[in-house]
Amino acid sequence: MPTALWIANVHVTDEDAYKEYASRATGAIADHGGVFLARAGKHEQLEGRDRARNVVARFPSLQAAHDCYHSDAYQKALDFARGASERDLVIVEEAAP
Repeated sequence: MPTALWIANVHVTDEDAYKEYASRATGAIADHGGVFLARAGKHEQLEGRDRARNVVARFPSLQAAHDCYHSDAYQKALDFARGASERDLVIVEEAAP
């Protein structure tokens, strides 16, 4: 089964609330087998909208990433990000090697 990437591009507008989101979301992501590959490191914007925070997590499957997003724990964490950030989030199935 192919793994999947959760890719988020974020502009944070309320640092304190977003820190609470990140703290809570980390556990929910780990509970669904998610592992962070990139988390707000240096980046180079080549096209499109530049957002300072970019996050990539790998999940064991597209379904696991989907289930994480829709889980009660993640939705409770997401309450802290709403109004504290502008976000784009996509789940992408990885190609087989």
